[in-house]
Amino acid sequence: MTDQKNVILSAKDVVVEFDVRDRVLTAIRGISLDFYEGEVLALVGESGSGKSVLTKVFTGMLESNGRVAAGSVDYRGQDLTQIKDNKGWEAIRGKKIATIFQDPMTSLDPIKTIGSQITEVITKHQGKSKEEAKELAIDYMKKVGIPEAEKRFNDYPFQYSGGMRQRIVIAIALACKPDILICDEPTTALDVTIQAQIIDLFKTLQEEYKFTTIFITHDLGVVASIADKVAVMYAGDIIEYGTVEDIFYDPRHPYTWSLLSSLPQLADHDGVLFSIPGTPPSLYKKIKGDAFAPRSQYAMAIDFEEDVPRFQVNDIHWAKTWLLHPEAPAVEKPSMIQNLHEKISHKHGFGGGK
Repeated sequence: MTDQKNVILSAKDVVVEFDVRDRVLTAIRGISLDFYEGEVLALVGESGSGKSVLTKVFTGMLESNGRVAAGSVDYRGQDLTQIKDNKGWEAIRGKKIATIFQDPMTSLDPIKTIGSQITEVITKHQGKSKEEAKELAIDYMKKVGIPEAEKRFNDYPFQYSGGMRQRIVIAIALACKPDILICDEPTTALDVTIQAQIIDLFKTLQEEYKFTTIFITHDLGVVASIADKVAVMYAGDIIEYGTVEDIFYDPRHPYTWSLLSSLPQLADHDGVLFSIPGTPPSLYKKIKGDAFAPRSQYAMAIDFEEDVPRFQVNDIHWAKTWLLHPEAPAVEKPSMIQNLHEKISHKHGFGGGK
């Protein structure tokens, strides 16, 4: 069982609030989640569900109007929510927990050569001499698939394509030698062919370096090909958690059913995709019951009245839905996602985990 591994990062009852004009927006609503050494955990959900906000807590990168209002985040015995200044974060951010963002140009300095940006990180985090750092930098460039690395070492970011720039950002993250790598929609800005190459690169590097990966995405196809575990987020909370096989082949929350029904591979003959009706709830107001209930055809009266506890499906898999209560009526998941593994061929990456 993968859960025999050590917990490297543990969020407990985390609440994140933002001051927006004269109102308070609660972006994260009491999340508890463990991350295990060497595993890939995918955070999935619609835009605005809180995926990026949650991981910003781990690196102290919340915007100035945001704060951790409650809860703790334990990393190797240290509560990260108690770090109050940049000096404290310097020992964690990049060095222990690194982030790869959606747009590589936000991470690269346009007026510095690619080589100098990688060597700078190596000398800072690995304490190498300039000569050693250059050698290592070229090695990292080769590892992430930069052709003619020695020649491209002195190029500037604008001389690289989007896919190549993303590879350099990955090389810089590797040079930090982090315990945990946060990948925040790292393939969204790339075309489909390049996306596939970057995903393959992540898989290869993760197998080699064994870092813990937190992969933020709304693309469930990516999730199926790279993740060990999946946490499904909705309206600032995790509503279902399990192995990649649990989530794809035995999903229990109606929101997870809706996400899976939206897979491009399940479009009808005219190419029309399923879309989830309605809109997410306002995070300015206290949410009562199941946040997804107003958009769900499976909602019961209790969904609008009582907050949902975790119901265990197996040792690892749980979901926050009253449908799992022993007294709830039996409900079948939508026919569209029944026998999902038969409907989607392995060429789409749905082989069940990595």
